Amino acid sequence: MKKLVALALAGIMALSFAGCKAKSEAEKAAEEVEKAVSEVEKAASEAEKEVEAAVEKAAAESLADLKVGFIFLHDENSTYDANFINGVKDAAEALGLSDSQVIMKTNIPEGQECYDAAAELADSGCSFIFADSFGHEDYMIQAAKEFPEVEFSHATGTKAHTEDLDNFHNAFASIYEGRYLAGIAAGMKLNEMIEAGDIEPEEAVIGYVGAFTYAEVISGYTSFFLGARSVCDTATMKVRFTGSWYDETAEKEATNNLISEGCVLISQHADSMGAPTACEAAKVPNVSYNGSTENVGPNTYIISSRINWAPYFVYAISAVAAGEPIDTDWTGTLDTTSVEVLALNDKVAAKGTQEALDTAAAALKDGSLHVFDTSTFTVEGKTLESYKADVDTDAEYTPDTEVVADGYFHESEYRSAPYFDLQIDGITLEDTAF
Repeated sequence: MKKLVALALAGIMALSFAGCKAKSEAEKAAEEVEKAVSEVEKAASEAEKEVEAAVEKAAAESLADLKVGFIFLHDENSTYDANFINGVKDAAEALGLSDSQVIMKTNIPEGQECYDAAAELADSGCSFIFADSFGHEDYMIQAAKEFPEVEFSHATGTKAHTEDLDNFHNAFASIYEGRYLAGIAAGMKLNEMIEAGDIEPEEAVIGYVGAFTYAEVISGYTSFFLGARSVCDTATMKVRFTGSWYDETAEKEATNNLISEGCVLISQHADSMGAPTACEAAKVPNVSYNGSTENVGPNTYIISSRINWAPYFVYAISAVAAGEPIDTDWTGTLDTTSVEVLALNDKVAAKGTQEALDTAAAALKDGSLHVFDTSTFTVEGKTLESYKADVDTDAEYTPDTEVVADGYFHESEYRSAPYFDLQIDGITLEDTAF
């Protein structure tokens, strides 16, 4: 019996030893396989880095030989054009472009002069040409057809989808979000004035100086108003149009008229210093657009929103240098830093404004807040449940795209240029200059 037990134990030990040996060999084989895989991954990583370095080198060499051209409606005296010009300078610095590689043409009207300027830039060797004003578009399209080897891009335009030109592109940003945030700053100021006893709640009337009755302007003043009313529910607004993007006299006159009609805070979508200057003289708070106007309104300027064009210029120019396609219709956002709200003038802004802006900006970014939430406004006393917008999905430009869904109007999602063109309750249009 003892002998049988001993033999059994010896057999078990032999099997265990054999199993351990097999396990050890399997583990060794696995380690060798893992090592081989690691070496392959390392080689692949090194190869990928070499490819990336080669691409970067080629792109850098392409950038070094690249020339780009820009067409501006006005010059640096216009807040609108100055904002684009600053974006060009920032992009050129980021890309390492020299002054000789960047050609800027200023004071180019919305007429045949735009085509002439674009043709001159193409003939001078520019591979990328950009124009900044709505009325430039048809002339940029004309140039794009004439110079198919050159990439043409246009701000605020609407026709890139329907022209079917590989070398013509539109670009804009969700600036209505920046306008909304600036409106919050305005609403906070109105609340401060009410709490101080300077005005009654029903006297929280905003004045707004607009250039034209385009959707871009309507979308802008509506989003601004909704931002203000999100914190000051008694706010109303009056809008006057000047019929010009840049007319200091008309903008100043419109501002003074609005103030005389009882407006206690002014904002604008016009490009001169007319409105800010008039506000400073009348001691009326002002919210600007495209850049700070604190230099002319140190005691009245609150804040400004703007599109930061540098990200788009870096993207588009880099694409041209790398031989890659540019998006037909590009929309910048808060996340791409294309939409900005500039620093508050703490001397004028109400206390707690920055905190309110930070909270709203975070909600806009995570999608829990929508500027054109249909529960926050009415049109002729009714909630907006459906709207077919003209977003140029066909060459006839028929309003055929449903843009109200999930409880909000989807602005700048079906094309980059704004298409919100509804007149909502609480906003009245005053006499216009045209």
